Amino acid sequence: MSDRPTPTLLPPDIAHERGERLASADYKRDFRERQAAIRDGASWKLERRQYFEEQGDPSRDALTRGDWQGALRVFDEERDAQIAKARENKRRGYAFHRVRVVEHPVTAYVQWELHALRQQAELGGNSVRIVAGESVAEAETAQPLPEIVVLGSRTLYHVLYTDAGRPSGAVRFTDPHQVGAWEAYIRSLYETGEDIATYFAREIAPLPAPVLRPLSE
Repeated sequence: MSDRPTPTLLPPDIAHERGERLASADYKRDFRERQAAIRDGASWKLERRQYFEEQGDPSRDALTRGDWQGALRVFDEERDAQIAKARENKRRGYAFHRVRVVEHPVTAYVQWELHALRQQAELGGNSVRIVAGESVAEAETAQPLPEIVVLGSRTLYHVLYTDAGRPSGAVRFTDPHQVGAWEAYIRSLYETGEDIATYFAREIAPLPAPVLRPLSE
């Protein structure tokens, strides 16, 4: 991806004192309700961490057991549900755009996740673009980019995790200026990114089966 443009904007600030802290269960419920209410709109997600502790995911459970083929088999079993979801999103005029920052060498977690994201994009559920880790280095002189979701141009979540990658809720913001600033920033990253289809074919498809080693080990 060396021939792709480099992002030039610096990320907006996040002032947690201006937002509302949500526990994990409250965040999930709030997210589902607000996302379901969107009509003729779009959401944007910035994903930076290279490892997460997924919970209650059969494919991730298979990966943890070292069953790579089993993990991929779960993705195949989910195709019909994803197609139905994509059709429903199209019916209500909703689009979800994701920017996935990827570092090399690719971690086992990201390799697994990109298989899932590639399928979602292929079936019309999400549009996904990949941004190289080194291309956001200028924006990370103080700290790594945060995990951010902007729903329907109205709600911003700074999604929180422990150092080991376990979910820890989120901080919700509804101030239009802050929401708009982050949406514009994620859009700028998206515009510089590479479509997941070409990236996956070149960088991920040739890789051998990954071996997941949690950060806690």
